[in-house]
Amino acid sequence: MSRNPKSPGSNLDGAIPASIRDRSIVLVGLMGSGKSTIGRRLAQRLGMAFADADDEIEHAAGMTISDMFAKFGEAHFRDGERRVIARLLAGRPHVLATGGGAFINDETRALILADSLSIWLDADIPTLVERVARRSHRPLLKDRDPGEVLRELAAVRNPIYAEAHIRVSSASSPHEHTVRAILEALATWNG
Repeated sequence: MSRNPKSPGSNLDGAIPASIRDRSIVLVGLMGSGKSTIGRRLAQRLGMAFADADDEIEHAAGMTISDMFAKFGEAHFRDGERRVIARLLAGRPHVLATGGGAFINDETRALILADSLSIWLDADIPTLVERVARRSHRPLLKDRDPGEVLRELAAVRNPIYAEAHIRVSSASSPHEHTVRAILEALATWNG
């Protein structure tokens, strides 16, 4: 793995215990918290592979998540999501970005907590609204006010996300700050 000495926090990369790299790191949190973008950067910094569960689900199903929701409903999608995440976690350790609802499923959450190191990327509602406004592919936001939906989801999901091994704030600052915060948390984590 090459390191950029000018990269913030690059001195932390080597401080991550090898035992952490022996299992997958799974990012959980609400839509817009930065799981995919931050996950890619974190994987690069750790010299690990990266996978996006939503991309893997779409590839396995041969259709978009929006199409799956429309055609089969959320329950069918969640079942497929659970199976894809189980398959991904059974493979080599990597950084995995999950969809916002994945960790809410009891079976999926139990699997993630048992077989990986989970990190909750927590962000405030204004930051989430700003981020989700950039893309229109989110089925739970279809024809609804994003702020209202995100507040409703946060009320239900945040107590469940709090079960993750580590919680890191995903602020509106550059993603590199969040990556650095994750690296700092990993360097001191003793679970």
